[in-house]
Amino acid sequence: MQIDFHDETSSVDDAFYDLIERILQFSSKQEGVPAESEVSISFVDNDRIQELNKQYRDKDRPTDVISFAMQEQGEGEMDIKGEGIPLMLGDIIISVDKAKEQAEDYDHSYERELGFLALHGFLHLLGYDHMNEEEELKMFGRQEEILHEFGLQRP
Repeated sequence: MQIDFHDETSSVDDAFYDLIERILQFSSKQEGVPAESEVSISFVDNDRIQELNKQYRDKDRPTDVISFAMQEQGEGEMDIKGEGIPLMLGDIIISVDKAKEQAEDYDHSYERELGFLALHGFLHLLGYDHMNEEEELKMFGRQEEILHEFGLQRP
């Protein structure tokens, strides 16, 4: 799987890119994602993610991660999948400000929080959601399972 990183904050260390790359490659194998798939990850500040959250979700506050899935086919849209065309899963936007805040709030490392948020966003791209209790249990259970198997558990 191809992962493109974009750091609008110029604050994310290369070691975190490597960690996220490894987690997402691991989870893509666990979830049976085709090897030719692509995903984009952008690191932004709270102001930028608040703009996106307001624009796309009508919530005027910063959030930790937002995903924009490219494979959700809306009503009346053409199916753009085809042989030899890379499967663009979508975009994951992570607030580094929120990641730092939440790492402190949850008393775990910034590294663990970034890995968690990247995986959370990735699972959304794969169709997982948490709009009701049943979906939440399934998604959060899968998240913890993958993080545990990968070796990035909570302390």
